[in-house]
Amino acid sequence: MGIFQNGVKKTNLNFFQKLGRAITGKSRVDDEVLDALEEALLSSDMGVDTTLKVIENIEDRVEKDKYVDMEELTAIIRDEIANLMGEDAPVVPFDFGKKPYVVLVVGVNGVGKTTTIGKLAAMLAKQGKKVVVGAADTFRAAAVDQLTVWAQRTGADIVKQPMGADPAAVAFDTVKSAVAKGADVVLIDTAGRLHNRLDLMNELTKIRNVIRRVVPDGPHEVLLVLDGSTGQNAFVQAKEFARATDVTALAVTKLDGSAKGGVVVGIVDQFKFPIKFLGIGEGVEDLKVFDKKEFVEDLFKLEDIQ
Repeated sequence: MGIFQNGVKKTNLNFFQKLGRAITGKSRVDDEVLDALEEALLSSDMGVDTTLKVIENIEDRVEKDKYVDMEELTAIIRDEIANLMGEDAPVVPFDFGKKPYVVLVVGVNGVGKTTTIGKLAAMLAKQGKKVVVGAADTFRAAAVDQLTVWAQRTGADIVKQPMGADPAAVAFDTVKSAVAKGADVVLIDTAGRLHNRLDLMNELTKIRNVIRRVVPDGPHEVLLVLDGSTGQNAFVQAKEFARATDVTALAVTKLDGSAKGGVVVGIVDQFKFPIKFLGIGEGVEDLKVFDKKEFVEDLFKLEDIQ
């Protein structure tokens, strides 16, 4: 079983159920099959622009390749989706040659941002890395408390200040502490407010600037966390954060629930952000380093419905 299979199984089953009804008894890809394929991709939350791009490419392919059966069509779909998702992500998601490697974690409240930091800390600790986390979301007591629990659970050091403190001050103290302790990775939580994009932009800019007083080339990663179960709203969040800061990579969470795996494909295609992590469950081990080939194979796994 692929590592992403449980997370995208619903998408996989719904996709082939819709496509299967249109393709039964057909010997070629006609308009009915393409319409069914379009509907199936849209229902997976892939987004209109990405879906139309896939349909056009498949239409060109089957004109030349003369599609014969579902298995061949599935292979073509996998190829086209994989092509849209860019280069393969590195097996090691962070550059441990930079010490400390500073990761600024952004995203709206409720997407699983703080939990993702905790799971990341656990993943890194398992690899023998020394981690320092910074509780720079000083507007929510629950976020600080949750991060404290994760730090205790994973053995990471945590830097925090009283509620309402300047988030940039927390970030500064965090990287300063990390340098002093010889830490490998710094994970900084931030407030998830989008009510005023200018405020968000100013705050993140200030945090970035104070980080650079200690680590001149930091932050090395701005990791945007998105909730895969929010569908098209995840596209809106990606757009807003892309305007507010220099997002370098994505973590997509909650793919084990009602999420539709197509949202991952659509966001990568539309925004060109590489995905580094997928959250496929609530367990500490359920944050996985993204593997494009395995994800696409699990998303369109024909044998599961045969």
